[in-house]
Amino acid sequence: MSPNKSPREELARRRAEVIVQVQSGLLTATEAAKRLGVSRKTYYQWERRALGGMIDALADKEGGRPSKSRDPQKEDLQKRLEDLEEREKIRQQVDRIRKAVDEAETSAQKK
Repeated sequence: MSPNKSPREELARRRAEVIVQVQSGLLTATEAAKRLGVSRKTYYQWERRALGGMIDALADKEGGRPSKSRDPQKEDLQKRLEDLEEREKIRQQVDRIRKAVDEAETSAQKK
């Protein structure tokens, strides 16, 4: 047994090696079942699970980073913050316009 592998992982690896040998034509299913100490029916069940797992593992997956989990409260607060920031920009623009108008009126009155 490898130092970093559990007995369960070692057993799974051994089963996988035997399944590959059967798929490669080096062993028959009967010989494989005998080596693993199980019936042919059990061997075929393992083989079906193993090949199914391999197909799942090799299937194309969506690329990119997984989407962030949604937090409705956080999204609402973010939207409110954006709205307040936009209002503040508008208020500052109005203040600049008022100041410019006041300065223009004051300048016109002096003439």
